[in-house]
Amino acid sequence: MRPIRLLLQTTIPPTDDDWHVGRFSRLREHLAGWRGADGGAMCEVTARDRAGAEDDPVLSRLGERAFDELWLFAVDTGQGLTAREREALFEFHARGGGILTARDHQDLGASLCGIPCLGALEHFHRLQPESEEARRQPDDGNARISWPNYHSGWNGDLQPIVATSPPHPLLFRDGRSPAGGILARFPAHPHEGAVGPAPGDPSTRVVAEGHSTRTGRAFNLVVAAERASGVDGRLHGRVVAHSSFHHFCDYNWDLGAGAPSFVDDPPGSQVAADRTALDDIKTYVRNAARWLAPAADRGAVVEG
Repeated sequence: MRPIRLLLQTTIPPTDDDWHVGRFSRLREHLAGWRGADGGAMCEVTARDRAGAEDDPVLSRLGERAFDELWLFAVDTGQGLTAREREALFEFHARGGGILTARDHQDLGASLCGIPCLGALEHFHRLQPESEEARRQPDDGNARISWPNYHSGWNGDLQPIVATSPPHPLLFRDGRSPAGGILARFPAHPHEGAVGPAPGDPSTRVVAEGHSTRTGRAFNLVVAAERASGVDGRLHGRVVAHSSFHHFCDYNWDLGAGAPSFVDDPPGSQVAADRTALDDIKTYVRNAARWLAPAADRGAVVEG
């Protein structure tokens, strides 16, 4: 039985003072260290940044690569993907590949727009803003960052999450049934972005909501898209979209890992003070890896 072949990928070249893939090392280690009932590895993880400004040799040919899933951390300001790469990502999805995306406030990750299977789930400041005009205003108090920027708490703190009904398998505490309990908290971030179901698409739904600690406003944390048949007759893969990559990065799992120099928000303390603080997010990422696995490969995954 082979493991899930998973690509962790950022949309920027290696840049020390930015959110390069090395700042997601704890996520990579957790997935790579996950073992199934037979003791074998559940995931085979490749982690990389973009290779320069031209068509990336991996992303631009993703549909031809032997990956089951792409976890795409869209940390660019709008120019992170070329036209050829966007086409290759769509082809990967159309062939049944699972994709998880995570962006952040304002226009971070706006390169996701233009990819039919991903862009419809994203709302930015300049592109595809949230339809409710009342939401087109700052939520966080940081004057340098504009909407969408929902304040779920400080980096290093935890936020309560609200599961939508019926609870989605992504949030099952035991990975299999709601009877085992529902995940209840994620790492917090002071300015999360905006995601939502694709209009008129019954295969997409909100999985979890957060609440602003500044305004009390509810916002979508996680949106998921089920497998669906495309006009080409192929069974397209599943998708999960997150409002912020900070749910996954080292800094929000351990402040001691450090952050780029432009991060100036006051640090929180809840994660450091609670040895069980990361249990829910670690369960969640295992659930996500299992749920996103292509339909044809699910039988090859040894459940843990």
